[in-house]
Amino acid sequence: MNYIDFDKTAVYGKLAALAKNWVFDFKAKLDAARVNGSQVSAAGGLSYFWAAKSVDSRVLDLLQALADEQELIPKYQALLDGEIANTGEKRKVLHQLLRGQLGKNVIFEGKDLGAFYKAELARFSAFAKDVHSGKIRGATGKAFTAAVQIGIGGSDLGPRALCLALENWAAANGKKKLKAAFISNVDPDDASAVVSALPLEETIFVLVSKSGTTQETLSNELFVKDKLKKAGLDPSKHMVAVTSETSPLAHNPSYLDSFYIDDFIGGRYSVSSAVGGVILSLAFGPEVFKDMLAGAHEADAQALKPKIGENAALLDALIGVWERNFLAFPYTAILPYSQALSRFPAHLQQLDMESNGKRVNREGNPVSYSTGPVVFGEPGTNGQHSFYQLLHQGTDIVPLQFVGFTESQRKDDVEVDGSVSQTKLKANLAAQIVAFAKGQTVDGENRNKEFPGGRPSSLIYGKELHPKALGALLAHFENKVMFQGFVWNINSFDQEGVQLGKILTRKVLAAKDGAGSGDNALDAYSRILGV
Repeated sequence: MNYIDFDKTAVYGKLAALAKNWVFDFKAKLDAARVNGSQVSAAGGLSYFWAAKSVDSRVLDLLQALADEQELIPKYQALLDGEIANTGEKRKVLHQLLRGQLGKNVIFEGKDLGAFYKAELARFSAFAKDVHSGKIRGATGKAFTAAVQIGIGGSDLGPRALCLALENWAAANGKKKLKAAFISNVDPDDASAVVSALPLEETIFVLVSKSGTTQETLSNELFVKDKLKKAGLDPSKHMVAVTSETSPLAHNPSYLDSFYIDDFIGGRYSVSSAVGGVILSLAFGPEVFKDMLAGAHEADAQALKPKIGENAALLDALIGVWERNFLAFPYTAILPYSQALSRFPAHLQQLDMESNGKRVNREGNPVSYSTGPVVFGEPGTNGQHSFYQLLHQGTDIVPLQFVGFTESQRKDDVEVDGSVSQTKLKANLAAQIVAFAKGQTVDGENRNKEFPGGRPSSLIYGKELHPKALGALLAHFENKVMFQGFVWNINSFDQEGVQLGKILTRKVLAAKDGAGSGDNALDAYSRILGV
């Protein structure tokens, strides 16, 4: 397999030549026939619609040629087979294996990693069932009614987003077991607010740190343990750990139990592991978590199809490359028309920007083209009343990724002015797609009312946001990011960009007796902030 920089491919020049005088007339071309003929199954009962994207058959043919030339599917298969995909840290990348096997048996130092992941899934599933049955109880003998995850970054964003996404569905379907809450920020107000709102006697805490040394997480652990002790409770009866087998948290009697991941599961890709599995299984039951894994596995399998017209994640990724590198759009907005997905854009922000926010290729050499976009988002219709103004009439064009569903999760609605709220939500979604694409011209001189249009968007749509659909949605975006990384010939699986700030923080905290950190600017800011 060849790993070459994007601008060294034969297709790059052809795409650049096509984009040079590119014009796409949405008003003329976006019609019912295009809408109905521009969709791809996205697994989990979802479909991906690309009708409102600025592409035609010439672009799509070149994007298919790009997928073939950059060997995107063979590279994905190699990753599934256990080859080193994280070149910076010389590690395998195995989050898809957590959801089911699509490649060879992956053996590392004599250990079958697929079997290891299955065994951990079985262990924390059994643990969750014991908590739900009352076999495992708190220090005073009371059954647990709440579970709190203590973690940051990938140990918080994905699990929190998915717990919120399934909360209403679980309540409507009799699947809600424990109330789920999260502590992430080292700001003590975060931990204090969460802990003070819950009955400590009935709360189990899930401490998540793969290394067992994450500063914010360990600080929050000590905060929680202090609260438990002051309440007369034994912390070891109220806490489990999710970590690696080599961390200080492993096999530790200070916890009810410890569940394990390894270095082949990156933080932002870890929600399919015990990092997300323990809290989701405690909140909704292990079968709900397994259904989510099944949806993700279905999407992972579909992502192996070589034709972009049959592979939603691949098509989404390649259209994103066209927009980023040839139409020069530096941003993308994630806009779910579902309150359940209120924190999903924050998870995708980390997933995309931490993965593909890279300026060097897999060998560490600078690239001469743009890589990952800036990602942001908010659920509709809230976003319509805040930043959509810029999206519609600002000077920058921002590609949009809409997500929507036919039905609400609770099926609890009311009719006002001839329609129920879910219908109003869907009407807003349809209206925004067309408004962004076609815009509006005005007569007279009031240009404030003119919408230029030409704002491209995609739509992922399904009947209902249930666990399988959520798993498929998660895997769709994970695989999209992976394919874009392969196109750009970068390493999407390390995150060195977060390390420098951590190093300087340790220098500030280690400086004593006015000795300083060795950087006078750093010391000046520290004094201003009262460190």
